[in-house]
Amino acid sequence: MSQRTVIDDEGRSVTVPAETNRVVSIVPSLTEAIAASAPGLLVGATDWCTHPADLDVPRLKGTKNPDVDAIFELQPDLVLANQEENRLPDLDALRAAGVPVYVTDVRTLDGEHGAFDSLARMLDACGLDEPSWLREARETWAALSEPADRRRAVTPIWRKPWMALGRDTFAGAVLARLGVDNVLAGDPERYPRFDLAALPAHDLVVLPDEPYLFTADDGPEAFPEAPSALVSGRLLTWYGPSLVEAARVLPGALAAAR
Repeated sequence: MSQRTVIDDEGRSVTVPAETNRVVSIVPSLTEAIAASAPGLLVGATDWCTHPADLDVPRLKGTKNPDVDAIFELQPDLVLANQEENRLPDLDALRAAGVPVYVTDVRTLDGEHGAFDSLARMLDACGLDEPSWLREARETWAALSEPADRRRAVTPIWRKPWMALGRDTFAGAVLARLGVDNVLAGDPERYPRFDLAALPAHDLVVLPDEPYLFTADDGPEAFPEAPSALVSGRLLTWYGPSLVEAARVLPGALAAAR
């Protein structure tokens, strides 16, 4: 069988068939990206891969506890993973079983570790040309005007205990592009715990609906000194076809919180 070598976002050489026919994705964003580009390639995904809603493939447990044996039994040509979302021991177990694993590392929209180029490389590893949705995402974000003013926000992702976006996150980069600076960006942790009484000064609270489901009745009451913007967690944290909708929806959702 003819093969070729591609380089993933971690700099690893990954040998894949010249013609890729069977792909397992253990990252929801990447699952959606493949499904929107070449749905017939997918032969397995995680329980958390909720988009597209009609995706009908075997489910392989979660991103942090994928069923390695079940993945191996599917005999994929390639497994798609992510540096942050998946655990190295699971990926190493797949590699040890002879399964090619391609790891993405997405932390910004463009530039180094940028979503647009990372997705293009990942799709190429699957034997796919750059799809129309990815071109539209690049163009839609590039067309956004620079924010006239900037705001300082805390972005919780969990409560009991309270946790938030910290340093070097894709969601933080998305917010920064939209004029919202993360007050916890200097924290040594990417997702630090925090004390409500010790937060830096901020004039906005961004509350996504995942991983914790913040709602109008569960979240804003804890931050009475600043307005809260309730946003889609998928639009804030996923990198894939949702990037197009994110560029169109998030600016208004953030601006409405005054």
